[in-house]
Amino acid sequence: MPHFLGEFECKLDAKGRMMIPSNLRKQLPEAEREGLVINRGFEKHLVVYPRKEWDLILDDLSKLNQYEKKNRDFVRYFTRGATEIVPDAAGRVLFPKALLDYAGIGTDVVLAGNLNKIEVWAKAAYDEQLDNEPENFANLAEEVMGNKKNGTNE
Repeated sequence: MPHFLGEFECKLDAKGRMMIPSNLRKQLPEAEREGLVINRGFEKHLVVYPRKEWDLILDDLSKLNQYEKKNRDFVRYFTRGATEIVPDAAGRVLFPKALLDYAGIGTDVVLAGNLNKIEVWAKAAYDEQLDNEPENFANLAEEVMGNKKNGTNE
């Protein structure tokens, strides 16, 4: 499973294309061959997954009981708008307009590595989210990670 690092400020052109930064491209060696999947995030942002990661998510979703309405609804809402994107020869990707509209993304974009995915944010929304960091991040870290022995899942 890949783990992506870094924050990258980028610009979209008038057609909704963006050049993938070279440092991020190095973390995506399979992207040209296997493609990427872009989808709506849980907050007003987009998420890019390597194709293999997206297929693992689909495998998990396919295990949900489709006879339960909440499961059908979740799958429907989660996968709504999911689109395969493939970098062109110049290393650019074209973002679907409907997804850009959903996330309120204009010209200025921030790509943020987040474990096995890359978040795509309107720069203003990303900055606002980071400005709302909890006053005591140490307390949040203890609450979320404190039950792990030496930082592991044991």
